[in-house]
Amino acid sequence: MTDVRPVLDSVAALTADADRREELETPGKSGARLERVWIGGRPHVLKHLDETADWTLRAAAVPGSATVELWRRGILDALPDCLVQPIVGVAQDRDDPRRSAILMLDVSELLVPATDDPVPLDQHLAFLDHMAALHAAFWETDLDIDVVPAARRYLELSPAMARAEAALGSDHLVPRLVAQGWPALERVAPAAAGVVVPLVHEPTPLVVALQSTPQTFVHGNWKLDNLGSDDAGRTVLLDWELPGRGAALSDLAWYLAINCRRLPTSKEQVIADYRDALERRGVATSAWWERQLGLCLVGALVQFGWEKALSGYDEELVWWEEQVLRGQAWL
Repeated sequence: MTDVRPVLDSVAALTADADRREELETPGKSGARLERVWIGGRPHVLKHLDETADWTLRAAAVPGSATVELWRRGILDALPDCLVQPIVGVAQDRDDPRRSAILMLDVSELLVPATDDPVPLDQHLAFLDHMAALHAAFWETDLDIDVVPAARRYLELSPAMARAEAALGSDHLVPRLVAQGWPALERVAPAAAGVVVPLVHEPTPLVVALQSTPQTFVHGNWKLDNLGSDDAGRTVLLDWELPGRGAALSDLAWYLAINCRRLPTSKEQVIADYRDALERRGVATSAWWERQLGLCLVGALVQFGWEKALSGYDEELVWWEEQVLRGQAWL
């Protein structure tokens, strides 16, 4: 495959024109290191990606990172205009391909504030509309969007990942919580666990069932920490670490699961609003909607059952259990 976008061969080449730089606190839980770098007087953020230090890169298993691969293939150039991705250059170390870096415009002031408050309704609706725009733009596309396989996305937060990280001596928080959370799900919500635990060990039945529904390009991590809005009302979208071909509603289900405590409406309303947005973008949904939705809600608990269980059998987990028990009929 011919590279569409150049990938530089060192971080030094990527930051050759830097005026100054400083270390940043890393808000994420992956192990990535951040710097603020000024180039031509304008602030940028340099994200260092190192497979030896970052459990999410090991889980995605894309040499040099999925973000570098997206850049190399030119897929980010095909995003709809309502989305802003701030990457301006990438590098992969010629001497150690496990190390790469992403240079981005500094959009930190545009991002959703890291609070516990519900996201403003208008901004939330824009996120759903722009999610639908992304999916509609790549609906059943022939472009080479197969970066992270769907099965790999469903195994990212699995017991197998936690065991692999423990075997490496990794002390990252999320893998340790994943190891605690999956046994907890079997204790506090055995009915839900009976559906999703087999799939978190072997997601093939879920992946195959979803492949019978329409496919598009999915981002893979629509959490509020990765989102923002610019002055033109466009959505800023960061952290392209789990992208690839998949079911559109897998992005929606992830959004519901990971942002559950900051949603300004009910989950049912979120689903309805996204469907309306997709229909407005010209995608007919009647033939496949119920099947894909049911499967993707099952899939979200395959990804987050461990996390829901750590809070006990509360209203949140009850809702997801109901969806899973209903959705298992589509498997």
